[in-house]
Order: sequence, then C-alpha cells, then structure tokens
Amino acid sequence: MTPSDVKATLSFSDGSPSMDLPIFKGSVGPDVIDIRKLYGQTGKFTYDPGFLSTASCNSKITYIDGDKGELLYRGYPIEQLATKCDYLETCYLLLKGELPNADQRVEFTKRVTNHTMVNEQMQFFLRGFRRDAHPMAIMTGLVGGMSAFYHDSTDINNPEHREICAIRLIAKMPTLVAMAYKYSVGQPYIYPKNDLSYAGNFMRMMFATPCEDYVPNDVLVRAMDRIFILHADHEQNASTSTVRLCGSSGTNPFAAIAAGVACLWGPAHGGANEAALNMLEDVQRMGGVEKIGEFIKQVKDKNSNVKLMGFGHRVYKNYDPRAKLMRETCHEVLSAMGMNNDPILKLAMALEKIALEDDYFVSRKLYPNVDFYSGIVQRAIGIPVSLFTAIFALARTVGWIAQLNEMISDPEYKIGRPRQLFNGSPTRDVKPVGER
Repeated sequence: MTPSDVKATLSFSDGSPSMDLPIFKGSVGPDVIDIRKLYGQTGKFTYDPGFLSTASCNSKITYIDGDKGELLYRGYPIEQLATKCDYLETCYLLLKGELPNADQRVEFTKRVTNHTMVNEQMQFFLRGFRRDAHPMAIMTGLVGGMSAFYHDSTDINNPEHREICAIRLIAKMPTLVAMAYKYSVGQPYIYPKNDLSYAGNFMRMMFATPCEDYVPNDVLVRAMDRIFILHADHEQNASTSTVRLCGSSGTNPFAAIAAGVACLWGPAHGGANEAALNMLEDVQRMGGVEKIGEFIKQVKDKNSNVKLMGFGHRVYKNYDPRAKLMRETCHEVLSAMGMNNDPILKLAMALEKIALEDDYFVSRKLYPNVDFYSGIVQRAIGIPVSLFTAIFALARTVGWIAQLNEMISDPEYKIGRPRQLFNGSPTRDVKPVGER
C-alpha cells in the first residue's frame, strides 16, 4: 500500500478532539481511508452494513471497475483471458501472479491432471446422502470432508501444504461435481481420463456411461472452459470474504473452501443462474413467449412480488463484461446444438431483446448478466439446473485459494472480527421466577 500525502481529518461537533486518518492509494481504483486506529483514539466504530464502503483487505489479484464494466485478473482484461487462454492458464495466473510460459503451462497442467482422482472412500461418503439431495448440500460435505482424506496438507500456515491443497482442490472439484451428479441420477461414477483437457474431462465424467463413452464436442468444451474462466474470481464478494474470514481463524484450507461453497449456494450469489432458469420456466408455464409482455408488466409493478433474475449486478453499473463474452458463447452453443427452437431458450432470447431495448431496463442498467447467459448455455449442454451452482463453485475454487493464500501471506492479517452497533437492552438484573 502506498500512503498518500493527503490525510483525512475527522472532526466531532461535541468538542471531542479531531484526528487525522491516513489515506492509502491503490494502483488503480478509489483511495482508502485507514480507520484502524479509530476505536483506540475515539472509542467509536464505523457503521457499514454489507461493507459497501469498507475495504477489508489489500489485494493484488482481481480488480473490478463497476462503472466502466471492467474486470481484470492480475491486470489482464477478462476479455483477453477468455479468448486467448484456457482455464488452467488462468488458474496459474491467479495463483502465481503471472501467466505461465510454455514449459510452466505443460508442468502445471500435468500436476493438476495427475491429481484428478479422489479417494475411493468418497463413494461411500456420498451414499450417506439422499438421491434427491441438492448438489450444493453434497458439495459442502464433500469439500469439507476432503480434510479427513487428505490430512497431509491441512496446515494453512505451511506454504507447501497450501500449494498441494490448491492442486488437489482444482484437480478434484470436477470429479466431485460429476460424482454428485451421477449419484443423483443413479448412474455409475466415471473415472477421470488424463488425456483430455480440464473441461473435456469434466464433461466426459458428467455424460459418459460404462456402456457408451462420451466424445466431447469442441464447441461445448470451449463453452465450459469459458464459463470456468469467467467465474474464476470476482474480488471480495460474499463467498470470497467468507473464505478469507473462515481462513483467518487458522482452519484448514478444505474447511475454508467448504465455507465458500456454502455461501455460494445462496440465490443472491452463486444461485443466481439457477434462479434465472427457474424464472424462465415459471414464465414458460404461464404461456411462454406469448405471455412475456404480461410478465414484464408484473416486473415493472412495484406492488407485485415478481422479480427479474439474471439481470443487473450489484457491482457493475454498466454492462457486465463477462456477460458480453458469455452472450457470444451462448449463441455459438445454441447454433451448434441446433436448439434455437427450444421453448425455454426462445423465451430467454425474447427476454434478452426486451432488456436490451426497453427504456425501463436500459435506464436502470438492468442488462442481462453472466448468470443469465451461463444458465442458458449449461441447460443447452444438458446440465441440470440444480447443478449450476456446483459448477460455479468448481470454477471459483481457484479464486478462493488465491485469495486465501494472499491473506495468509499478508504480515498484517489478523483473525476477522467485525464490530457491531448494539441496540438491545442495557444491563439488567435477573428477577426470581415469581416476579417475572
């Protein structure tokens, strides 16, 4: 962090002495006011529900400019990474800080590929779940349970353990997600195949059976790889902050990532693409494209409880840069699959057209976001809606690990301990039961 020559002065109208607060400048983005000494000098906290104006850490990993619609991984625009790199190169970048050269790319890919199998006992762990359990319930348990299977890499303060853990998590997450899917549909698990790409291997584990192998379609593999890249990290969002907070206690990396998986499950976060598809299916039941006008009318009505899912974003006040890339992939996949007449997908495209042209949506910046398009793509590929968030967790795992490693390596890091504004009862005495 670079201190600024300018300081912020905090003054009080009750005659309390004012205090100077240091200001730090980032390489890009807003300056931050350092309030670490505020409580010690004034006895006061700041109040910021949702942490909308609070920087909880300093980071070199991901930068978002919501007004410009810009997303950078280690300084590289997401548009360039999504078109010029694959997911494992992006993983290397997030973990190491630089893109790999040719030799590093081969070595990293080989390391990940050699760790794709999971302990055979994981199959018995899975049997404890009901067949109709939500995949995210299963994934929360499986990821947390990995610390019991791989306890030789659970020391969060040991850099070698963290590196082994990172490789294991990145390599095994596709296997675990595919196992959760196969379990839910009653099919045998498919073991990884090391001569396939990361995304191709995942899709084979999802869709192959012992009686019929699955030959990955290049268009679909590219689409899945792009989904992974676009979701790999997204700065200090709810699940990333959860991983950092959980890891700050010194818990093992598997437990911290499992906490991230649990947080991601929420419909306002990783469950948004699942919610968007469920919304489309609700409109389809209303009558489909012919009823879209009626649906839009309900969305605009403040008194209705109808919500538009998959549009707008809390951070991006412009078009989500990931959505532009996913839109291209979406139309490419629909064309390759010959699915332009699928009723749900036709409905999605009609809704997209309205959102991009209707002044109500344009003026409110309610553009289709990455969740809207990635949900459509995954549905077209044949992935069930309930699995969407698990695939998001798979992709985001590398970002969580990179953020966790950065926090542990920061000499200023401490266990997270947010403060509160207490407005409950002041001190009072317990009365005998007869007098209450």
